[in-house]
Amino acid sequence: NPSPGVTVPADITVCNNGSVTASNFTSTPAGGTFSWTNSNTAIGIAASGTGDIPAFTATNTGTSPIMATVTVIPIVNSCPGTPSSYTIAVNPTPTVTVPANITICNNGNVPASNFTSTPTGGTFTWTNSNTAIGLSANGSGDIAAFTASNSGTSPISATITVTPFVNNCTGIPSTY
Repeated sequence: NPSPGVTVPADITVCNNGSVTASNFTSTPAGGTFSWTNSNTAIGIAASGTGDIPAFTATNTGTSPIMATVTVIPIVNSCPGTPSSYTIAVNPTPTVTVPANITICNNGNVPASNFTSTPTGGTFTWTNSNTAIGLSANGSGDIAAFTASNSGTSPISATITVTPFVNNCTGIPSTY
């Protein structure tokens, strides 16, 4: 009998809590069974198994990407084949650090708001709940310095909500 081969999926990258489709293996010649091992159970699947890998929800509760190597061995006519591997990378849910709450007088200078993400390298979108303070309703990136505005007789406030994006993953919004 020939030594069987196995076709595995291409490498996969997902976000924390993202869906990983089922991994359906095929053998050459056809009719094989499969055993597999997973190098990192933190991604959300067992350390080993047999057959195809069902769809699952990927996990990464840390602050850095994690990766697992899945190695599959085909067996056809009682003959084990050459192992084949693919990787599953799971990116963490990004977080953003925003400035502390601030209070400014009418016509006062509001300093620029510079956001940082974990992991680093994030981009940001933001919304402003009250444009009467002198800031537009939404934008992307950091917020440039602006002059505060209040033409009324009572204090007003606005909530700025910032959402981070890192490695194609949407993060947890933060407000100030």
